[in-house]
Amino acid sequence: MKYSILASGSTGNALYVETERIRVLVDAGLSGKRLEKLFQTIGVDPSTLDAILITHEHSDHVKGLGVFARRYNLSVYTNEATWSELPAGVGEIPLEQQHLFPTSSTLELGDLTIDSFPVSHDAVEPMGFCFHSKEGRLGLVTDTGYINSRIVDKVAGCDALIFEANHDVNMLRMGAYPWNVKRRILSDVGHLSNEDAGEALLDILRGNGENVFLAHLSQDNNLSELAHLTVEGVLREQGLDVGRDVHLLETHPDRPTPLMTVSTK
Repeated sequence: MKYSILASGSTGNALYVETERIRVLVDAGLSGKRLEKLFQTIGVDPSTLDAILITHEHSDHVKGLGVFARRYNLSVYTNEATWSELPAGVGEIPLEQQHLFPTSSTLELGDLTIDSFPVSHDAVEPMGFCFHSKEGRLGLVTDTGYINSRIVDKVAGCDALIFEANHDVNMLRMGAYPWNVKRRILSDVGHLSNEDAGEALLDILRGNGENVFLAHLSQDNNLSELAHLTVEGVLREQGLDVGRDVHLLETHPDRPTPLMTVSTK
């Protein structure tokens, strides 16, 4: 199984996952034109995609959904509540391309197995995913205000993990956002802070050299270096050797990560 985080952040989110038999796009939060350029960067022809999976209906996850689904005749999978709340700007997706993927269920696409699970965000029914193939497991946990035991159980022991570290609490509190927006971000249906991410990862990681991509960083209330240092500090305090037991990696709002292979080490 190979994957690339095409873009991650408040300006748009998209993840690419492929196996020997299946190629999927997870979220399509950028314009169709921008998504095509990102695919070109990693050397993947979007016409070879099989499906799109959607975590929730916010525009930074579905902006290019309609265009991409129609242009490449792609099957689209999400839960019923999310289907009902897709923004009007997505446009019509042909009925034959619409497929239900209920929360807390398992979807089999060729040689790829995907488990969905609920996360806590101010969307109608947001989901995270865990991807399984014969090579290993990849977890996706973003857009959640907290991590509960159900999420931990779903992604604990993943060989690679895309995990939210959205904001630094002090930067957010001192920043220019209106207080109602700050309160939303800090709430249980908002986003994980850097500190929260580190604490949650202590319950998830097994210290087997997992790759952890810190994702969905706020461009106004975080810095990549600060997210890395904060999470690393929490992990080191509990005895994890960052660089050996776990590898912390960056994501970007405007360019993809390299196409990497999930392996069980």
